[in-house]
Amino acid sequence: MEAIVVGTGPGGAMVARELARRGRRVLLLEQGGAAPFKGSLLQMAGMAAIPGKGAFFNLDGSLLVRGLTAGGSSAINFATALSPPLPMFDRLGIDLRPALEDVKRQVPLAPLPDALVGPAARRIMQAALGMDLPWRKLDKTIYADKCQAGCWRCVYGCPTGAKWTARNLAEEAAQAGARVLTGARAERVIVEDGRACGVAFMQAGRRRVARAGTVILAGGGIGSPRLLRRSGLPAGNGTHFSDPVIAVMGSVDDMHDGGAEVPMAAGLHLAQDGVMLSDMSLPLAMYRAFALQVGRLDLLSHSAHARTLTIMVKIRDRIGGRIGPHWVNKRLHADDKEKFRKGVALAEAILRQAGARRIFRTWHFAAHPGGSAPIGEVVDTDLRTATPGLYLCDASVIPGEWGLPPTLTLLCLATRLAAHIADERLPETRRIAIASMR
Repeated sequence: MEAIVVGTGPGGAMVARELARRGRRVLLLEQGGAAPFKGSLLQMAGMAAIPGKGAFFNLDGSLLVRGLTAGGSSAINFATALSPPLPMFDRLGIDLRPALEDVKRQVPLAPLPDALVGPAARRIMQAALGMDLPWRKLDKTIYADKCQAGCWRCVYGCPTGAKWTARNLAEEAAQAGARVLTGARAERVIVEDGRACGVAFMQAGRRRVARAGTVILAGGGIGSPRLLRRSGLPAGNGTHFSDPVIAVMGSVDDMHDGGAEVPMAAGLHLAQDGVMLSDMSLPLAMYRAFALQVGRLDLLSHSAHARTLTIMVKIRDRIGGRIGPHWVNKRLHADDKEKFRKGVALAEAILRQAGARRIFRTWHFAAHPGGSAPIGEVVDTDLRTATPGLYLCDASVIPGEWGLPPTLTLLCLATRLAAHIADERLPETRRIAIASMR
């Protein structure tokens, strides 16, 4: 092999596809599976939830979300894409604008047509605009011509193929000649003579080794630092951001068709305050899990769900905490709590403007862990580590707190990285093989 990519999220799948299209021999490893989503909360929790210290007792810890499945977190997110923080990368001498234009030509990226904006999202938007807030429709990675009104399956797997995810890229990588292995958990990077030359991984209960001249880790803001540490390689100090989220909910008596709609259709970003708000209609199972979490047994019925308006409050949290081998410790800083206080108060005011009663808020959970192996510390501006032949390309490399969905940023970084690697002469391995370890 010429290149091994670990992880099929936006960063890994895009790098693999671009290298394969350039004629490189690529192996793409994914720890999770590629089975269709069943729509069950149990399935989602198994592939997405990582407990943070204190999370189960509301002791300031976060329940972290990442996607251990083909497509990574893009397969389970709300299909919302915001432009990269270009000034943040400009300060490092990285111009993502050419890559951004390239990605925009390939990925569906536009606000939903009015006909696909659901009743809860419309009501929240009208209330926010009535308060003179800059509420606007958000860009979605959705093929609008395939999307159906009244559908909630963005989270659990789109039944019509309307939602774009990095699974699309992984499939295109395979069509271009890449070899894709699912259920393959990377255990360590193989380093010989100071250079990365392969990956040891587990698949179907067997330890296997794949060798290649270049290795790209794209296992996510938690997965990649852990893999570096298991390999005995520099991985930073474990601090990270997590983009924590609180859901604020309220009931309206004159709406009976909420809950079954595309979430995050519209919202606002208060960049200076580090706060983002949006509508966030939830599938019934997720809604009930949130209501149970805070003891709202009176709001568990199907009819209560259909009358609920939900606003997501996301904040730009300070980098801190620690990524351990089994737990992730990321507690809120005093500044983070103040951002939540402001964001939740604004969300409650919008819900009251919309006529909602019985307003409550959930505990916070974390949506986009990253910044754990940042550019300038663990990788250089070309995403190279200190180990020759080894690169990172996922949310771990984002160089600072941002507080917005990172999918588009990762696609841009991956496009830029693939062009950089393709311009190099990749070292050949002694043999093109995947061997079992006895």
